[in-house]
Amino acid sequence: MVGTSFILEISVDTLERALAAERGGANRIELCSELSQGGLMPDADLVRSVREMVRLPIFVMIRPRGGDFVYSDREYAEMELEIEAARRLGVDGFVLGILRRDGEVDIQRTRQLVELAGRSPVTFHRATDVTGDIHKALEDVVQTGAERLLSSGGAATAIEGIDCLKKLVTGAASRVLVMPGGGITASNVMVVAEATGAREFHAGLSSIAARVDADEGRFEEEVRKIRRALERFQIARGLSEVKRI
Repeated sequence: MVGTSFILEISVDTLERALAAERGGANRIELCSELSQGGLMPDADLVRSVREMVRLPIFVMIRPRGGDFVYSDREYAEMELEIEAARRLGVDGFVLGILRRDGEVDIQRTRQLVELAGRSPVTFHRATDVTGDIHKALEDVVQTGAERLLSSGGAATAIEGIDCLKKLVTGAASRVLVMPGGGITASNVMVVAEATGAREFHAGLSSIAARVDADEGRFEEEVRKIRRALERFQIARGLSEVKRI
């Protein structure tokens, strides 16, 4: 987007919200169903319609059910089929995450899905936030070949996990991109950006989306507010760097 090098990803579960996010200035869509359950795999009709109408990159959630992230062989096979189907529909990337029964990242299975995705980038989602050691989980995600890690720093929200997120961004270096998410809004995204040094941010705007009176116009405006906040931060940081020179 003009005026900022930050990437803003917005999670949506309808075509209308995807279009609103695009109008509001999002850089990328995370397409799901059942956002009330943390996001599940969208059906083919929704993926097809969003792909036809939205020009932004679309990352599809590959998650067969709500609850934990330990999947049976049947559920894993379903994830494989969904990746193949979504690739045929022309999506740009995938969002997924698998844990073992001991609560650690399932490196082998995740790597297999990353390979199945081919050249389409994979984001490992917030499953790492419920592991016993999130810093070890970061190293495990690196081994899977995933391109980015969505995380709230092991806390309920990115603001609460801000110190951990800073360490994750630093520890990841150039090996994987750490993307803060969880309660990101226009009122706190600048704080998260400054404290963590992250370049990409994920917002679901659940407090807006869940409101009975929240139409697409309200959703669009909230996305625009986050975009403007990131642009202001970019400008302020640029001026600060000029002064130091």
